[in-house]
Amino acid sequence: MTEPVHPRESPPLDDTPLDAPPFDDTSLDSTAQLLSRITVQLGAQLSHVTRNGTPRRMTHTDQPTLVAVAHGSRDPRALVTVTALLDLVRELRPGLDVRLGHIELNEPLLPDTLAALGPAGNAVLVPLMLGRGYHVKHDLPQAAEASPCAQTRVAAPLGPHPLLVEALCSRLAEAGWRDEDSGSRGAAVVLAAAGSRDPESAADARRTAEMLSERLEGTPVLAAFASGAVPAVPAAVRALAARGRHRIAVASYFASPGLFASRSAAAAPWTAADPIGAHPALARLVLHRYDQAVAAARPLGAGAAAGARSTSYPAEHAAQRRELAPA
Repeated sequence: MTEPVHPRESPPLDDTPLDAPPFDDTSLDSTAQLLSRITVQLGAQLSHVTRNGTPRRMTHTDQPTLVAVAHGSRDPRALVTVTALLDLVRELRPGLDVRLGHIELNEPLLPDTLAALGPAGNAVLVPLMLGRGYHVKHDLPQAAEASPCAQTRVAAPLGPHPLLVEALCSRLAEAGWRDEDSGSRGAAVVLAAAGSRDPESAADARRTAEMLSERLEGTPVLAAFASGAVPAVPAAVRALAARGRHRIAVASYFASPGLFASRSAAAAPWTAADPIGAHPALARLVLHRYDQAVAAARPLGAGAAAGARSTSYPAEHAAQRRELAPA
């Protein structure tokens, strides 16, 4: 997982060893030159600290821009939630250029975000999508190809990943899930996902359900879908109830609020967790996917860079499969 970047320690104002030979001032023509040299050295050292003496955070101006790609929603809470999530990302990685682009329904749209970076831009598109599907496989690579930036890469989708399970457990606890519910005979969870006609999308949701079940001490967790795949959320609730599970919670496997999340929550017979939203674990995962994409990029020489307008690297997806492989 991606860990927060800690500020580099500032160097001491005087790191000269105590046993060093006396300072040689024979090359200095005057006291003014000596004072000038001291001023320059002191200014360089003080540039590492702020006015109150705390270490100054290092910037990441040489890093590609992180462009978080959200689907977009007519629900006004979605944009508020995504904006708050990206604020968490910026807090974890100060100095990194983090921007937002939407596939549809909300501004800024992804093409406009990439256009603002210009021909000299270098971007990594991090999909705020929890599994593989049409947007990740088709829309984002096409956006990368059409990008005006010198280089545009597409990171792997956020899930499946243990950090998502951490966030799901946190949201369930907020909704009323108790420690004693985990592993009990009467409790169960429906993992409500958006759904897709792509079978790999459903497979990713089911893998997350398996991971969540393990985290909840073997509690049954059944993946269900708001559209595009079966079972639907109400059908999953009925199936678990038929197995004697009457304390059924709905875990909202959505990055932000929206129509599908609201419909899924309405089917909960007991309690429904909020969408993952602006959770610290999700912010760390966004940076993890970004870092994977940056690490997977092949270095481009000066001659090659001129012809490499935009590139989408599949290596992040291979890394995603490796990190989820059973030990």
